[in-house]
Amino acid sequence: MDVRVGVRVEGAVQGVGFRPFVHGLATGLGLSGVVGNDAGGVFIEIEGAPDAVGRFLDGLRTRPPRLAVVERVTTRDLDARGRDGFAIVGSDTSGERRALVSWDSATCDDCLRELTDPADRRYRYPFVNCTNCGPRFTIVKDVPYDRPSTTMAGFPMCGQCAAEYEDPADRRFHAQPVCCPSCGPSLTLRPHAGDPLTAARDMLAGGAVVAVKGLGGYHLAARAAAEDAVAALRSRKHREDKPFAVMVPDLAAARTLCVLSDAEEALLTGPRRPIVLARRRPDAALADAVAPGNRHLGLMLPYTPLHHLLVTEPVVLTSGNASDEPIAHRDGDALERLAGIADAFLLHDRPIHTRTDDSVVRVFRGRTLPVRRSRGYTPEPVPIAKGRPVLACGAESKNTFCLTRDGRAFVSQHIGDLENYETLRAFEEGIEHFQRLFDITPEVIAYDPHPEYLSTKYALDRELPSIAVQHHHAHIASCLADNGVADPVIGVAFDGTGYGTDGTLWGGEFLIADLRGFERAAHLEPVPMPGGAAAIREPWRMAAAYGVPEDLRVARRPDWPKVAALAERRVNAPLTSSMGRLFDAVAAVLGIRDRINYEGQAAIELEQRADPSESAAYPAALNGTAPFTIAGADLLDAVVADLRAGAPVPVIAARFHNGVAALIVNAASRIREETGLAVVALSGGVFQNMLLLERAVSGLTDAGFDVLTHHRVPPNDGGISLGQAAVATARS
Repeated sequence: MDVRVGVRVEGAVQGVGFRPFVHGLATGLGLSGVVGNDAGGVFIEIEGAPDAVGRFLDGLRTRPPRLAVVERVTTRDLDARGRDGFAIVGSDTSGERRALVSWDSATCDDCLRELTDPADRRYRYPFVNCTNCGPRFTIVKDVPYDRPSTTMAGFPMCGQCAAEYEDPADRRFHAQPVCCPSCGPSLTLRPHAGDPLTAARDMLAGGAVVAVKGLGGYHLAARAAAEDAVAALRSRKHREDKPFAVMVPDLAAARTLCVLSDAEEALLTGPRRPIVLARRRPDAALADAVAPGNRHLGLMLPYTPLHHLLVTEPVVLTSGNASDEPIAHRDGDALERLAGIADAFLLHDRPIHTRTDDSVVRVFRGRTLPVRRSRGYTPEPVPIAKGRPVLACGAESKNTFCLTRDGRAFVSQHIGDLENYETLRAFEEGIEHFQRLFDITPEVIAYDPHPEYLSTKYALDRELPSIAVQHHHAHIASCLADNGVADPVIGVAFDGTGYGTDGTLWGGEFLIADLRGFERAAHLEPVPMPGGAAAIREPWRMAAAYGVPEDLRVARRPDWPKVAALAERRVNAPLTSSMGRLFDAVAAVLGIRDRINYEGQAAIELEQRADPSESAAYPAALNGTAPFTIAGADLLDAVVADLRAGAPVPVIAARFHNGVAALIVNAASRIREETGLAVVALSGGVFQNMLLLERAVSGLTDAGFDVLTHHRVPPNDGGISLGQAAVATARS
């Protein structure tokens, strides 16, 4: 006797070919029924022989389309109807919205074959896509994910595309962005006539800077081997030293520029297509201005058909903005803001609804370590405990926000540093979009207690119950949520700065923490920051704060006595326990960097100079009782002694890194003796330093600790909003 079952599928199951997959699975098993989208996901009614229905349900769970994420399949028994055939029915837009929106996916192999086949009607068409690839998050305005709810609504399908869309045997069956040269978006090049792609490629080859409208915003492109072109881009963008990312046409080209592991190659060629930071080859044929003095290079492969057609040799591809501004994504805004940077604009007429920067990742011990989580990852949720809906507003630097509902934490795309009106508007617009897209009405708002953060001021202006989450507690909670852990741990939070509960600036912290609260177990001995924020921009000031001898090169500045006096008298010199500022002081003493042009530059260059073969480590004393202090000055004294003794800078830099790793192990071991805790969570921007991270994890593991690191969200402030949300959920 036939059975009939009602099925609900939840997860990222819209816009990824799930209904065509269900149709093919059902018809292949000789089953009848219907499938459709609604605000909750996908609904199915399936009828037929019990054995076939069982195989159908198993297939839903175990063999979904490549971009689908099936979170839950629930069933209920229904009365059999004896219905014939299986159909895809219209979407139901009523009810509570629980459907997930898929992330933007790189062009699939089938579409690439069409793109390069002269006999195909989509030959060289820059917007080819199907259910297995193409734009999703950046074009969707609302759910259910249907064409009228996307920026493709203004492109009615031609007869041929409509036939594909309606054909269950076609891979474009119900593919919402389906289009072709007859009915879809088109390219233009300003100022230029003729074929836009050919002209844009010629301009790049000739050394021009071209603004290219991509998937989530505009990029600025220049030929990566052309020194003059890259230097011009740097000058016009006001980006003095920060490395540029490079897009290469294929994996073979990537291998000529970087030494790649299997995991790095998998990320480069996978559907998410982030920028992957990899070890640069000494003979990489690139302009010096691409990544000056850096052992690593940010590589990415083409992820849209337009990129595949445009990029025939390595090109710099950097966000379309001037320094400190959000990426441009609207045509009029881009033409105005980038006019002084780009020589030409390669445009298309498909609107971008949500601006989304490229994601940046590293590989640590075979796993992804995000540096910037954005395109290709957002809005995939992170599992979290169930609780009241929360809006977490994040931090000031590398801002993201996070909204939670029903055990899902939706961490936003990278917003940027909340230091100007444009970025604040992007932050506010993003929150409104997520609230609408995922039907979330927050009941609690979480924020960083720093009184001057714009995200904090935004939170306190909302008429909601609010929870302040200390910055470094949020870092550790972020790492816990990232790893699905709720039990207490020893949390090591190392970063540049964060507002402490005592009114000083923290950043070299050992916490005993879970998701509900924390105790400060240990920290670096505080030192003054002479000039406040000026000490971040000018690392030599931190050398003065640590009282290094005045006969060193770094102290031969005319303003050294004045700054040293500020530090001694504690005038305009707030106290900080920051590990990031200790890195700055060492970089200045070693003559690596006196003044920075981008965040963390001194510490990054110090890591770059370190000799990875050096194993010796400088000692640092642990002083006092809980919370005990760690003598960061001991490390600096050892640096000065070795410098005077003539030790090479790479050796000194490595011994300093090894010393920081050793103090992590020593402090954690002492805390374990006092508490019995044997799990350590590492978070904060300092743990983007791969040399330190590797030495710290190795040392902790050898000492018998279990170690948690990040793999879903960044250890830097881009992960703060997830930590805030996890704490607010636990407390409320």
